[in-house]
Order: sequence, then C-alpha cells, then structure tokens
Amino acid sequence: MGKINGCIKCLFIFFNVLFAILGCMLMFAAVKASVYSLMFSQLGGPSLVWIWVFAIGVLGISILGIVAACYEKDLILRIFAGFMGLGMIIMLIFGIVVVVARNKVKESFDSAASDLGKTLMNNDESRAILGSIQQSAHCCGLGGSADWGDDIPVSCQCSPEVYPSFGASTCKAKPQGSRGPDQIYTKGCGEFIFMYVNIFFQICMGFCFGFAVTALLGLLITILMIHQVKRYDSSGGTSIAMKGY
Repeated sequence: MGKINGCIKCLFIFFNVLFAILGCMLMFAAVKASVYSLMFSQLGGPSLVWIWVFAIGVLGISILGIVAACYEKDLILRIFAGFMGLGMIIMLIFGIVVVVARNKVKESFDSAASDLGKTLMNNDESRAILGSIQQSAHCCGLGGSADWGDDIPVSCQCSPEVYPSFGASTCKAKPQGSRGPDQIYTKGCGEFIFMYVNIFFQICMGFCFGFAVTALLGLLITILMIHQVKRYDSSGGTSIAMKGY
C-alpha cells in the first residue's frame, strides 16, 4: 500500500488533471484573443500577457501536483503546498487588480469615449476591428460618428426601412461636409463594446477569487497528505489505513 490514502490520492490527481486541461484551454483562448489585445490595452485593460502567465502557471502547478501525488515524496508535496499558498495570495491580488481595472475601463468609456475613439483611429488593425463591430452592432465609431472625421465608412450606413421601428432613433443624417453614407447610426459602439468587456472582467474576477478558494482547499489537502507521508515514514514503512466511520 502507498503512503497516502488511495481515495485522497486519486481525487487529488483527478482535480490536478482537470486544472491541467484548464491551463491548456486558457492558453488556446489567449491565442484566439490576441487579435483584440491592442484594442483592449488601449482601453486601459490589462495586457493579455497576464493570461499567458496565468495559464502557464496553472498548467505547471497542476503537473507538479500530479508528480507529487504519484511519487509521494515529502519534499515535492511541501513545494506544491508552498505554490498553493503563494497562488492563493496571488489570485487574491489579481482579483483586486481586475476589479480596479474594470472600474478604470468603465470610467474611460463614460468620460472619454470620443478621445479613445480617436486613439483607435491611429491604428489600421483597430480601425478594421471597429468596422466589423459596427456592422454587427449597428453603431458608428466608439463615441459616435465624429471618431471617423470627414470620411465615414460604409459600415456606419443605417437603413431605416430595415429597422422601421427603430429608424427614427437609430439613424441620422451624416454631418455636413463629410463623405460616406447619407444615413448613419446615431449611437457609438462604446456601450456595446463595454458590455462584452465587462463580461470578460466578470469572468476574470470569478476565476481569480474562485482559484483563490481552490488553492486554499488544495493547500489543506496537501497538508493532510504530508501528514500521512510523515506518519508512514515514522512508523517504519507500515501503511496506516484511514478509519471508517
């Protein structure tokens, strides 16, 4: 028999495998989200580099936990417990940072949407992204059509006959002297973009605080496993079965 109770060991390995898979999924998500990294950082959000750091950390620590449970070595378990304690503290700090960043981005959208829109116009990639958002969200510019200056793109074109019930409030005539469609969307895309940015922040906050609680539970289970290993070694190699109640 092993040094660690079989049920605890299997359960411990199972959850570490799940978190290893989660780490791989987060790395895949970071690759897919890289196209929006420029716009997101310009809006005041955290860089996607932190997602990579978080994903690699989850994957690495999970693999360490699997190795620690399989080899049942006191030193490896202690190292894993140290990472659990450190991870719990880091996740709490990250959670607070995400909350602060979310409030900062919200304030930027509320008070300086037009200025942010002009900043995004200086980059061809962000202009292309904003253009695709305008087509799907039926909006124009970040703060309004003024973000495009005198050259309003076709993606801002508004057709009242397509949306008759919203035609009066959704469409407006293009500014005098500007080039582009005669009828354009009244609202900017700021509210639409922030709705999804806010969802992203909420997911990040849930991950951070959820992982903090998970790290605490992992730390407690690891301490129990270390205790079982020490009892096994002190008893001269005689395995100690868990009592049944």
